[in-house]
Amino acid sequence: MTSAQIHTTFKSALHFLSIGQLKNAFEKTGLLVNELQLGEYTDRLDELQQNYRFLLHYFITGVDDPQRKLVYNKLIAKVYVLTSELREELLFRNSSNFEYTQKRYFPHVKRYNSTTEILISLNYFHSQSALIDKLGDSHEVELRRLRSNYETALHELFCVFWLSGTYQADEKSVFSKIILADYPGWLEKTLIVSALTLNLWRVFDETKLALLMDVCQHADQQVKQRALVGLCFVLARHNRFLPFFPAVRNRLVLLADDNHISENIHNIIIQIIATAETDKISKKMREEILPEVMKMSPKIKDKMDSESFLNTDEWNEENPDWQEMLDQSGVADKLKELSELQMEGADVYMSTFSLLKSFPFFSQLSNWFMPFDGKNLAVNELFRTDDKSLLTAFVSNNVMCNSDKYSFCLSILQMPEAQRGMMKNSFKMDAEQLDEMSKDEAILTPDISAKNISKQYVQDLFRFFKLYPQHSDFSDMFGYSLLMHRSYLFDILSGNQNFKLSIAEYYFSKNHYSQALELFEQILKEATPTAALYQKIGYSCQQSSLFDKALDAYIKADLIQPDDLWTVRKIALCYRLSGNFDKALEYYEHVDFLKPNQKSVMLQIGHCYLELGQFKEALSVYFKLDALEDEDVKVWRAIAWCSFVSGNLQQADYYLKKLLETQPTAHDYLTAGHVAWCQHRLSNAIESYRINLGLQENNFDLFLESLNDDKAYLIANGVDADEFPLLIDELLYNATP
Repeated sequence: MTSAQIHTTFKSALHFLSIGQLKNAFEKTGLLVNELQLGEYTDRLDELQQNYRFLLHYFITGVDDPQRKLVYNKLIAKVYVLTSELREELLFRNSSNFEYTQKRYFPHVKRYNSTTEILISLNYFHSQSALIDKLGDSHEVELRRLRSNYETALHELFCVFWLSGTYQADEKSVFSKIILADYPGWLEKTLIVSALTLNLWRVFDETKLALLMDVCQHADQQVKQRALVGLCFVLARHNRFLPFFPAVRNRLVLLADDNHISENIHNIIIQIIATAETDKISKKMREEILPEVMKMSPKIKDKMDSESFLNTDEWNEENPDWQEMLDQSGVADKLKELSELQMEGADVYMSTFSLLKSFPFFSQLSNWFMPFDGKNLAVNELFRTDDKSLLTAFVSNNVMCNSDKYSFCLSILQMPEAQRGMMKNSFKMDAEQLDEMSKDEAILTPDISAKNISKQYVQDLFRFFKLYPQHSDFSDMFGYSLLMHRSYLFDILSGNQNFKLSIAEYYFSKNHYSQALELFEQILKEATPTAALYQKIGYSCQQSSLFDKALDAYIKADLIQPDDLWTVRKIALCYRLSGNFDKALEYYEHVDFLKPNQKSVMLQIGHCYLELGQFKEALSVYFKLDALEDEDVKVWRAIAWCSFVSGNLQQADYYLKKLLETQPTAHDYLTAGHVAWCQHRLSNAIESYRINLGLQENNFDLFLESLNDDKAYLIANGVDADEFPLLIDELLYNATP
C-alpha cells in the first residue's frame, strides 16, 4: 500500500466504526493487517471478530445480556486502537512524511542509549551549574560546555517523547520523575508536555492521554497551561471515539469539577477560536496597511526634505501634516483597529515575525516549543550583563509569544555591536515603567499569568503549524479552531450553562455565526427562552442566509418583547428577502409608526410598493423623501427606475440626467440606456450601454442577463421585440477590436 492508500483505508475503517457497521470496519482493518503481515496484529483482529460473532449469536438467539452495550463499546474502542496502531506501523515503514522519516532516522543519530541516560545528563547539568554558581568565580567556558550538552539532551528528550510508539517502563519512569514538583528543570517539564501532545496528536493512546491529564493538575502554571492547551486539541482530534473510553470521561469529569481548571479551559478555547482571526489580521497587514505605508513613504520623504530639522527648538516637534496623511490614507484607522484587536488579545504579530523564522535556531523542531530562556546559547549574548534595560523587560513581558521573542533577539544579534549597544541604551528609560505595568496587571487580575501563558503557547503552536518548513506534513491543529464546541470535553464543561453561553457569545462577537447558532439552539432547549436569545438566533440565521429560520426566530422574539424597533425591522427585512413584499410592507409601516420619518425605512417602504407594482404609492414615498433630503442620489435612483417601469419616461429621463452628473453606477447607465431606447434615441442608448459594459469589465453575459430581466418593461414602453437582436449585434460590433 502507498501512504495515500493507508490513509484512505484507515479513514474508511473509522467511518464504519463511527456509524456502527463493525463488519465493514473489520474488513477495512483486515486490509491493514494483511499489508503489515505481523502475527500479533492478526491474532488481535481475529480475537475481536470472534468476540463480536459471539455477541451477535447471543443477540440473535434472544439471550438476555445486560453487559451487551458495555461489551459492544469496548469492542469499538479496541478496534479503534488496533486500527490506529496498524496505520502507525505501516506509515513508519512506508511513509516519506517528515514525522515518520524522523522516527526511522532518530535511532541512528541519538547520543544516549536510553531515556534514563538522558535524565542522568540533565541532572548532571543542574547539579554542576548549581555548584559553579556557589563558587562565585567566572567559569564561562565550563558553563557554556555544560549548557551545550544540556540543550542537546533537551532536544533528545523531546524527540523520545514525540516519536516513540508505546511508552515503555523507562519512558514512563523518566516522565514521572521530570514532572515531579521538586525536579529542578522547568524547560524539561514544558518540552516533555509539548512532545507528549504532538505524539497524541499523531496517534491516540489512552495511557498517554492519562499522562497528559495528570499534568493538567500540575502546580507549575507553565507546565499546567501547556497540558491544558494540548488536551483541548487532542480531545478535539479524537473526539468521535472518546465516548467509548469511560476512563477518559471519568478523568475529564474530575478535571471539570475544578473551577480553576474549568476557567482555564474556557480561556484556552476562546484563545483557540481567536486564531481564526489571525489569518485575517495578517492579510490586512500584508495587503492593506503595508502597501499604504509604502505608498506614503515618498510623500513623507518629500515633506522631510522640504523642511529644516536643524532648528533645535523644533527638533522634537512632529509634523501635523504626517498625521493628516495617515488620516487621509486610511492607515490611521487600520492601525487603530489593529491596536484594539491587540487589546482584546488578538495575535497581531504573526505577519511581522513570520519573516523571521529562517534562523538556524528554528531548524531544530523542538525549539519551536521552547519557552523563552535568556540563557539559551542562541541568544544569551544579549543577557550576559545585569543591566536592567527595556530589552530585558520586553522579552519577559506578555506582548510576544516565546517563538517571536527568540526571533526578536536573533534579529538584534544580526546588528553590529555599536548599533546594538545604542539600541539597548535607548531602551533603559522605560524599563522601570514596564515593570510597574506588569506588577499592576498581576495585582488587578490574579489569573492573568495563567491566561498569558496559555495565550503565548497557543501562538507558539500556531506558528509551528503554519510556518515550520515541513508544516504541511503535520495535520494542522488549527483546522479544529472552530470545532472546539463540538468536543467531548466541551460537552462535559457545558454542564455549567454560563460556560456554553459565553463561548456562543464569543463566536457571535467574532462573526462566526454558524458556530454561534449551534450553541444558541442548544441553549434554547436547555433554558428559558428570552427575546435576546431569539434575536441572536435570528441574526445568526440571517447572516447564514437561512431567512426562513431567521424570520421564525425574530417573530418569537417579537412575541416575548413586542414592538422592539430592531426586531420589527429585521422581520420586515426577512420578509423582503424571501419575496413576501406584502408582509414586508406591513412591518416596515409598523416600524414607521413606532419611529416616524426614518429615511432608510421610508426608502424600504417605497421599494416594497415598487415590487408590488404599486408605482403611484412608491413614487409618493420617494417624492416625500426627495423633499426631506436634497441631493440624495439613492432617492433619485429610485424615482428614475420607478418612473421608467411605470411608463413616465420624461420624468425618468429628468432624474437620470441628475444622476449622471454625480457619480453614476453601472445600473444608472443601464437605466439611461433603457429610457433612451424607449424614446427612440438609439445612439444615446448604445452609448449608455457601452459605458455600462465598461464599468462591468465588458462582461457581456451579465449585460444580456440584465437586459432579459428588464425586457418586459422595455416592450411595455414601446420597444419592438424584433429590435433586441439588432441592438445586441450593434453592441457586439462596437465591442469587437
